[in-house]
Amino acid sequence: WSAAVRVLVLQAAWALAGGQVRYSVPEEAKAGTVVGRLAQDLGLEAGEAEARRLRLVAQGRRASVEVSGASGALLVSSRLDREELCGKSAPCALRLEVLLERPLRVFHVELEVTDINDNAPIFPTARKNLSIAELSVSGSRFPLEGASDADIGANAQLSYTLSPSEHFSLDLQKTEEDGESIFLVLRKPLDRETLPMHRLVLTASDGGRPSLTGTMELLISVLDANDNAPQFNQSVYKVQLPENTERGTLVIKLNATDLDEGTNRNISYSLEILFPQDGRDVFGIDRNSGEIRLRNYLDFEDVGLYRLQVDATDQGNPPLSGHCKVVLEVLDVNDNAPEVWVTSLSVPVAEDASVGTVVALLSVSDRDSGPNGRVRCWVWPASPVGLETTFAGWYSLVLREALDRERVSEYEVEVRAEDGGAPPLRASRGVRVPVSDVNDNAPAFAQAVYTVLARENNAAGAELARLWARDPDEAGNGRVSYSVWEGGVGGGAAGSSSASLSGAAAGGWRPASSYVSFEVRAVDAGEPPLCGNATVQLFVLDENDNAPALLLPAAGSAAEAGAAAAEASSGPGSGTLWAWAAWGAPAGQVVAKIRAVDADSGYNAWLRYELWEPRGKGPFRVGLYSGEVSTARPLEEADGPRQRLLIVVRDHGEPARSATATLSVSLLEAAEAALAAAAGSASSSRSAVGAEMGAGAASAATNVWLVVAICAVSSLFLLAVVLYGASRWAPRAAVLSGPGPTTLVCASEVGSWSYSQRHSRSLCVADGAGKSDLMVFSPNFPPPPPGAAAKDTQPEPSALLDT
Repeated sequence: WSAAVRVLVLQAAWALAGGQVRYSVPEEAKAGTVVGRLAQDLGLEAGEAEARRLRLVAQGRRASVEVSGASGALLVSSRLDREELCGKSAPCALRLEVLLERPLRVFHVELEVTDINDNAPIFPTARKNLSIAELSVSGSRFPLEGASDADIGANAQLSYTLSPSEHFSLDLQKTEEDGESIFLVLRKPLDRETLPMHRLVLTASDGGRPSLTGTMELLISVLDANDNAPQFNQSVYKVQLPENTERGTLVIKLNATDLDEGTNRNISYSLEILFPQDGRDVFGIDRNSGEIRLRNYLDFEDVGLYRLQVDATDQGNPPLSGHCKVVLEVLDVNDNAPEVWVTSLSVPVAEDASVGTVVALLSVSDRDSGPNGRVRCWVWPASPVGLETTFAGWYSLVLREALDRERVSEYEVEVRAEDGGAPPLRASRGVRVPVSDVNDNAPAFAQAVYTVLARENNAAGAELARLWARDPDEAGNGRVSYSVWEGGVGGGAAGSSSASLSGAAAGGWRPASSYVSFEVRAVDAGEPPLCGNATVQLFVLDENDNAPALLLPAAGSAAEAGAAAAEASSGPGSGTLWAWAAWGAPAGQVVAKIRAVDADSGYNAWLRYELWEPRGKGPFRVGLYSGEVSTARPLEEADGPRQRLLIVVRDHGEPARSATATLSVSLLEAAEAALAAAAGSASSSRSAVGAEMGAGAASAATNVWLVVAICAVSSLFLLAVVLYGASRWAPRAAVLSGPGPTTLVCASEVGSWSYSQRHSRSLCVADGAGKSDLMVFSPNFPPPPPGAAAKDTQPEPSALLDT
């Protein structure tokens, strides 16, 4: 409770004092002397002064005090000399500004430096020569220059004593107009013959404890008979001059009169400045005319009042003097422009700083007085910052509007000050207020949707497109990283200025479709991060990277089985195809059809078929785009028993890719051709049934009986055809039935027919299970020519025939 009561009392005292703390400290206090518990008097808790950086703000001259960071106490940091700081001004009060951060506050502290008696009285000269006529009557008064003491108050209150003398004494007079005057009074007439020179010591003692003293030696010469001293019209003259008076200007003309005659009435003038003592070169006097003129410039701000003493001395023997004082008051003119100082600056200012945030503290002063020293301030040009008065001559530069760094990143303003003089004088101080960035802008792409064209089979990491998102923020808030939100491509690295889309697959990118759509996301590095996105539509352009592929013939095709039959020759990798045609077949009859496909698209997949061998006018031709092998003219026996055709399949790509097929066509009689076509149909049926049973994993016994049944039916049909042909064409049948090895005709899985010298062969279906071909006996057809047979045993790969 006591702490709470103390805080309330301090707050009340603070409110009554208008937010100002006052301390006093004697001058010449040692460094480290505690002036006051500033942190405690400001109501701060223990340790809060150091945490909130309690510190002094220097204003022009050295303050000689500092704030202890640990205790928050106000300490003496260097020598305090009241006379140096304030001169004769009393009281000597130093205005200090104390800053407290988090939040920023300013407190005003008034430190009064009290005087101590550290200065002894000082006379203008150590020795003073006086000339006094011996005829001077008792009571004659001779003015003396008093001593000065730099201290103030009681320490500057001087008292004077004169060394013992029967002829002289001191008289001290004080008036409001001319202050304190010291006179040497003649108590007893002088006798030059008895004592022509008097040596006296004038001692000045101040009122301090202990008292300090200063002395001046008076050398008094006794002169002979000049009994009338010059006299002025008045003892004090008052003059006023504006401080901008030009040098050489007449200040005043003094006139003294002397009733004596001759040389005793010739008067010469001399001038002595009583206050301030360092102003001896400001005025000058004409020794003969008594005109006082200005020798140097006046400055109201430095000295506002001068006290002069003018002596008028005649030329008698001894000479006599008359004295007067001139009090000159300096009038202020508006010759000092205001001064603007930035005492504290808190920059940069965050763009999200609230209205009312203090940016800077400024002090404004004008050395002139009255209306000339009244100053008004404003900010130019118009900006989000403005001035608020915090104390007499102190202003705060505060935010009045919200900031936006992306619109204006820095403000260059002037704090202008104008006094109330005529004409007014102005001053200004530039203040630079940079605005720091906050992450208040998300990255934005120039387009919401980007369309990208890319060729297939590009290399891994190849650039597909470059995207760029703009973030007007700066530094990390404007550093953008990119990523692919959906899809199968890579993205730009974090911190890159743009997003480079590249293929993600290690061996090049080949998408399953020609169109891919995905989203690219741009995220900045702010806190929290902001993001923007754009959609990328990627169209893949085809390249001719696939050669035509020949297809297996469709099993059981009735339309083509009637024209011809083909079968791959024996052995793995064999590519020769076989077909049959009847002698006398008309031109245009389809013998076989080559089927091929290309995985590419467009022109790259458009195929054409060319007959590569034999060249010239052969009995067969190939459809350019259909792949149908047909007779070019009626077949004749002169064409031979067999024709070998080499067919090339090309696409329209650049460069073109191709595949080849070798077709061996046997020329037969019409009956033999019909028999071959029938066998081809049966073989096709058998192949289909066999494949289906192989896929269905039928039992081995059922498969054997089925083969036996098919072979029996085929043998009966073939025997009937042979008997019919033998009976009709007996001679030719005799030739065909000549001696020779028995030939087996086998039905292949593709439904084609071929000659074979073997007694049986195996058929491998897709699942790898071995099957026995259907074997039938046939008449002794003539075997193929030896050259052709040898050549056909190694056909070109990938050659298939669809019949």
